[in-house]
Amino acid sequence: MTELQRPPFRADHVGSLLRSERIKEARSQYENDEITADKLRSIEDEEITRIVEKQKEVGLEAVTDGEFRRGWWHFDFLENLNGVEGYDTDSGIQFQEKQTKSRAIKVTDKLSFSDHPMLKDFAFLKKVAGNHTAKMTIPSPSMLHFRGEIEPSVYSENETFFHDLAATYKKAIQAFYDAGCRYLQLDDTSWAYFCSDEQLEQIRGRGQDPEELKSWYAKTINEAIADCPADMNITMHICRGNFRSTWISSGGYEPVAEILFNGLNVDGFFLEYDSDRAGGFEPLRFVKRKDLQIVLGLITSKFGELEDPDDVKNRIEEASQFVNLNQLNISPQCGFASTEEGNLLTEEQQWAKLQHVTTIAGDIW
Repeated sequence: MTELQRPPFRADHVGSLLRSERIKEARSQYENDEITADKLRSIEDEEITRIVEKQKEVGLEAVTDGEFRRGWWHFDFLENLNGVEGYDTDSGIQFQEKQTKSRAIKVTDKLSFSDHPMLKDFAFLKKVAGNHTAKMTIPSPSMLHFRGEIEPSVYSENETFFHDLAATYKKAIQAFYDAGCRYLQLDDTSWAYFCSDEQLEQIRGRGQDPEELKSWYAKTINEAIADCPADMNITMHICRGNFRSTWISSGGYEPVAEILFNGLNVDGFFLEYDSDRAGGFEPLRFVKRKDLQIVLGLITSKFGELEDPDDVKNRIEEASQFVNLNQLNISPQCGFASTEEGNLLTEEQQWAKLQHVTTIAGDIW
């Protein structure tokens, strides 16, 4: 395989992995005061070490901790920012025929960054990654505004809020860099929602202007990463929702393609392309930068059946009509467990999926 010198890699993955039974049991025991926090962390360390080795075995260059210490892909990070609190709600987030457990976040004080428990989490991942690239995943800054409630007495207008949000993330990114992180992924569902007529209607129903939000989100992300060191690689995963193998939004990338591919200064995009809900590859014509990498999420993480490799290769060839093949890569369309409950497939099927990714990438590049 022709290896890329910088992430994302030809064969890559979004990040989250199915929580093992041992992790689930330990978390339950901790919540019931049956084991200590130190014991829980010890078990997490052992299980993360195991899954990092499995990622290496299937041929991945970038390894993650599977988000094994988290309950959610976004809330765990966001509610540990200064000025943000997590709380339980009457209902969860609604997916197709399924709903998450109750949880939400709100901004109750001025935003800032001074320390974060995930810095320690990353330090452990980097240690066990060895010669492989340790990849850290965090929610995009957009997610605090998109999913969070903001106390009007704290932030009464957008300009101050988004300024503080960008400054907070800038410090967070530098802190991860100082901890040794050179591959950081920002996970974001808002851009996929801007492609969905149903979700656009809900956004407008909240009294928000989608076009104005796009502008604020793009500006904030660019400000947050503006001072990123030259040897740090930042990618973004555009997610359509991933809970218990269900989804939220549908619609091709056309409504956001130009602002994403020409307006965001990230190094690469992970795009969901595992179903016809994502539309065709035509929006990739807006990719003008020769250094922008596009990771095609052609392998689904929602179900265990393996895709026909020839079909996947044909789709990559189709995408190469719009973006040079040397700028294309392959991955699952999303993680395997955006929340701790996980998708409806087995761990064995999960590893087979990731092996499928590396094998197909090896055949092409």
